[in-house]
Order: sequence, then structure tokens, then C-alpha cells
Amino acid sequence: MIFGTVRRLREAGVLGLNERNNRYTLAYNPRYLYPLVDDKLRTKQLALKAGLSVPELYGVIEIEHQIKGIHEVLEGHREFVIKPAQGSGGDGVLVVAGRAKHMYRLVSGVIMDRSQLAHYASNILSGLFSLGGHPDRALIEYRVQFDPLFGAISFQGVPDIRIVVFQGFPVMAMVRLPTRLSDGKANLHQGAIGAGVDIATGRTLTAVWRNEVVTEHPDTGNPVTGLQIPHWDRLLGIAAQAYDLTGMGYVGVDIVLDRDKGPLLLELNARPGLNIQIANRAGLLPRLQLIERIAARPNTVEERVAFAKDHLAAP
Repeated sequence: MIFGTVRRLREAGVLGLNERNNRYTLAYNPRYLYPLVDDKLRTKQLALKAGLSVPELYGVIEIEHQIKGIHEVLEGHREFVIKPAQGSGGDGVLVVAGRAKHMYRLVSGVIMDRSQLAHYASNILSGLFSLGGHPDRALIEYRVQFDPLFGAISFQGVPDIRIVVFQGFPVMAMVRLPTRLSDGKANLHQGAIGAGVDIATGRTLTAVWRNEVVTEHPDTGNPVTGLQIPHWDRLLGIAAQAYDLTGMGYVGVDIVLDRDKGPLLLELNARPGLNIQIANRAGLLPRLQLIERIAARPNTVEERVAFAKDHLAAP
């Protein structure tokens, strides 16, 4: 039974974890480049240097001594996000949706006082949420106001678009939609929805929630398939440019759509998850192998995007 399942997955071109690690992550992502994507502050700096839009940075807390000044940094900002520079999977992200005198109201409705917020920042610095538990920095940045398209198909948090890029070519995409189960976070392993997106058109295809195929958002009941993602060509261009920014050959690019600022590069991931294949009901392997076989490789971002749209359209 197990061997039969493996054979069917192989025939469908599904990329497994070991093959992703050995054949693609290790082969195309040199270890010395990992800090460029594992550290969100360095990613943000690279993006800004390349002229890409990112959520505005209000401040960085690097050492414990700076925490006592955090409330001065936040002065004038009713809404903001605090997150670890080296966090992963959405862990450690604190979203503040409003203020009342000296109190902070989280997007979940929970109220934090000044000492609690300072303690949270201290936990970030201690490495509580960072990769490997190493000492970290706390980033304070603009809270994204999501595009109106997502109002009916998202719970509390901000949806994002994940695009897997291989050697500069966008090869597969999905939009990740927060749910009540995911506590408003756009992470599939925490219970968010992943809806596959057609590379050629930017329209959502099938969707997966907790490894089950769905057509509606569990909290709102609204359809999550057949939706047109705005600014699709710009999103593909940003994703393709991530290869030029970092030199990473196999990377997940996370982009958010702000209602006023448009597409913003959120972060990069050197080990993008594989559930994107379930969301698209398609395997990554044939797409990756197609890129590997290209003899005359397009060089510009525009050429790579055009190639992806021409050759990787949904059936």
C-alpha cells in the first residue's frame, strides 16, 4: 500500500521532502547565502536597495537596554507589528491593531500593557522564536492593511501570496488565507487555507485546508476559488527578482497586497513548504525539471516571467 502511494505520487510529479532538500535546497542554495533570507532585516535592506517596496520599518530593538525606549519608538503609531528578525513559520509575530491610553490592543482583541509588551520584546531578543534559539532582534514595522479582495475570505490576519522561484523563474504560487484556527496567521501548518494560483493568469484554483481540498473559507463561507489576484504581473516580477537579490536558486517569496501601497515584499524562505503542491493539485517536479532543461536561458526578470506564464499555465 505504501509503495503504491509513493509510486502514484512519483507519477504525479510530487516533490517530496528529502528530494527537495537533497536535489534542490542543498544543490541550489549555498549555505553562505542563507543569512540573506533567514534574517528579515537583511532581506528588507536588500529589497530596498533594489527598489522594491516593503513594509515600513519603524525601529529595531537589538539589545535589552533599548527595550525601555520601545514606547517612544511606538509613539504616534496606533497600529504596528513586532516580530523576530530570524523567526520562522509566523512564530513570534505580534500584531497590534489599536491603542487605548497606555494599553495596546492586539488583533485578537487581547489587551497588553506596557510592561507586557516590553517583556514580549525581551523574549524575542532572547531567541525564544528564532531559528535555533539564537539571540535575535525585534523588528517594529508597519501593519499591512490588506487589499479589499481579501475582506470576505480572511479571518483577522493579513493574507499573503507565496511564490516558489527556481533559478529566477516563478514555478508555482498560492495565496495563504488566515482562519480562526490559524489565529489570524497566514501559515498552513497553523491552520490557514492555501489556494493554488494559476501562474499564467493569477486566478485562484483549488484550495487546501488541513490537507483537505475546500472551495469555501471555513469562517466566512465565501468562495476561495476563481478569484483574480490583483497586480499579478508585478507579483511575478517581484518574485523573479528575488533570485537576483540573493542568488538563492530555490526560494519561497512571500508578498502581501496592501490596499494603499500595493504589493510589498514580506520575506523570503530558503526551505519553502511542499503543501503548495496540494493547493495546486499539481507536482513541482515537472516544472523544476523543465527549468533545468532550458538550453538558452532567459536573463531578464521580464523574460523569465514571460517564460513561466507561457509554459507553466494551469491545464
